[in-house]
Amino acid sequence: MVAFDEAFRRQLRELFVWRRDVRRFRPDPLPSGAMERLIEIACLSPSVGLSQPWRFVIVEDSARRSAVVEDFRACNADALHSYSGERAARYASLKLAGLEEAPGHLAVFADKTNDMGHRLGRATMPDTVEYSVAAAICCMWLAARADGIGLGWVSILNPARIHEVLEVPESWKFVGYLCVGYPQKEFDRPELERANWEYRRSAKEFTTRR
Repeated sequence: MVAFDEAFRRQLRELFVWRRDVRRFRPDPLPSGAMERLIEIACLSPSVGLSQPWRFVIVEDSARRSAVVEDFRACNADALHSYSGERAARYASLKLAGLEEAPGHLAVFADKTNDMGHRLGRATMPDTVEYSVAAAICCMWLAARADGIGLGWVSILNPARIHEVLEVPESWKFVGYLCVGYPQKEFDRPELERANWEYRRSAKEFTTRR
């Protein structure tokens, strides 16, 4: 087994601490092959039954990107209407996506009809297909941060519309749309915490013993 020393473990924890959901990007283009390298690392992630259900779509076409931006605006307006009073005002002030600034756009899907892995582990928990894709995104997120690249996960989108815009198979379930690029600034606290939307709790609050 490969051993990792204490210095590496400290650095790894720092990587976790400094990983951010980035919404504010510099216009600098990504290096050639950067997106492909991040996808390769994502594919090292564990998956249920070794099914490898992740499907990545690098979105480069300007018309498709514009359509995604318009869908975000519509969905964001609908989300705003679900709040009222001070909370609505605070929501309206948040920057919730970097779609127009980020040089890289990546849509990630889970192939629900994928037969790789021979359906091992999915009979009782079929949602593990999507969980596997989420784990792959997390691996990519950390790898990007280690390279100084920011990643923002946009969830305020209509999955049916994204399918239409990107023309992907109906069997692919939309998991996330990622903005990828260099962040304007680095922070060790989440933007939503800095904006007083929510704050990070201690792990003790989420831990139960039985």
